[in-house]
Amino acid sequence: MAVIKTNTEHNRVLARLMRAEAEGEGVLGMLMVGNVGVNRVRGNCLDFKNIRTIPQMVYQRPGGFEATQKSYFYQRAREKELRLARRAVGGERQHPASNALWFFRPAGACPPTWWNQRNVGRYKKHCFYAPRPSDCPRVY
Repeated sequence: MAVIKTNTEHNRVLARLMRAEAEGEGVLGMLMVGNVGVNRVRGNCLDFKNIRTIPQMVYQRPGGFEATQKSYFYQRAREKELRLARRAVGGERQHPASNALWFFRPAGACPPTWWNQRNVGRYKKHCFYAPRPSDCPRVY
């Protein structure tokens, strides 16, 4: 059962985002990007109020994803990424992205906070940041 409303085209957009942002991080890294995206749609909080669809989340300005500015993002999603997108939309969560709304790839260590949000862990090269449950209860 999906945790957010979606359709085939929206799943394709999420799959392309997951690949473009984290293909080098493997299956788990791509799932974590999917977790962040799904959390942004379901959260309706902080920087993501009134974000109701995957395309709104992916193309949000400001606050969207750098990958949308690169040609690799616009290549057709492969079946592997489509399956991963369906898993993320279905509610599968991977720590440290389980409740995260942000991630980024620093040059060195993960800062303890980023945009006033707490670091909840690192996976390979990406650091993940989550709001407090009181600030965004729908992602918990």
